[in-house]
Amino acid sequence: MKSGKRPWTFYVLGGLFVLYVAALYGPMICIYILSFQDVRGGLVFPMKGFSLHWFDDLFSQVRTGDVKGSFQRSIMLALLVTLVTVIVSFMAGMGFRQRFRGDGFVFYLMIGSLVAPGLVLSIGTGLLFQFSGVPTHWATSGLGAQLSFTLPFGVLVMFAVMSRFDRSWEEAARDLGASARQTTWMIVVPILTPGLVAVALFGFTLSYDEFARTLQTAGPLNTLPLEIWSMTLNVTSPSLYALGTVTTLLSFAIIAGSLYSIAAIQKRRARRATFR
Repeated sequence: MKSGKRPWTFYVLGGLFVLYVAALYGPMICIYILSFQDVRGGLVFPMKGFSLHWFDDLFSQVRTGDVKGSFQRSIMLALLVTLVTVIVSFMAGMGFRQRFRGDGFVFYLMIGSLVAPGLVLSIGTGLLFQFSGVPTHWATSGLGAQLSFTLPFGVLVMFAVMSRFDRSWEEAARDLGASARQTTWMIVVPILTPGLVAVALFGFTLSYDEFARTLQTAGPLNTLPLEIWSMTLNVTSPSLYALGTVTTLLSFAIIAGSLYSIAAIQKRRARRATFR
């Protein structure tokens, strides 16, 4: 260390990290590359030509199934899950700021669904709807099954955000004559907006690619993960790779948009603080 040389453990850990990154992203990169083959292309290397043929074939619904419809259903379901998750998580964060009788039981009841396997919850929800005589549907039973997964994450994130919230800001607003509703919408919500964006990102991404909890609750119409699973049974073309490329780009775009919105909010707050 005194001679300026790094210890041998640095190179070992660096090599392990490179192998980890290669194992994690290597298969994804191969899929992205193979999705841009021309009509002669197959599922393996070497790559034959370059075109957008398989992306056009993906949405033509000739061999690949109802990709467009399943994509729309997944987006709509993810938006519903996001909306409910943000609202309930915010209300839970506000409600748990003060201790009340049975708060520990309610808390563990909320996060208890994280322990149960997703497929078991999916089967149980499907059986419950069947026993009740209500047909399963992605907007009802599918929504409930996915909320059992997204709500605990949203509540935990909101608890972490609320732990750093300074209640003196609320007291100052009330001293200036603001009502409880005005204090919530004009003080609490703007301050917690980055945390709410994080909760929304959790809800959307977890719902968008959820498979196990939707398998027995989506009803007769597939969501996108279920459609991809069914495609693996009957589609043997790079169209499946093209679908993986499209969904990955969409996921990265959503994550980038969320991070940009959080950064923009923080920058605007810093600018306002400087002017004051």
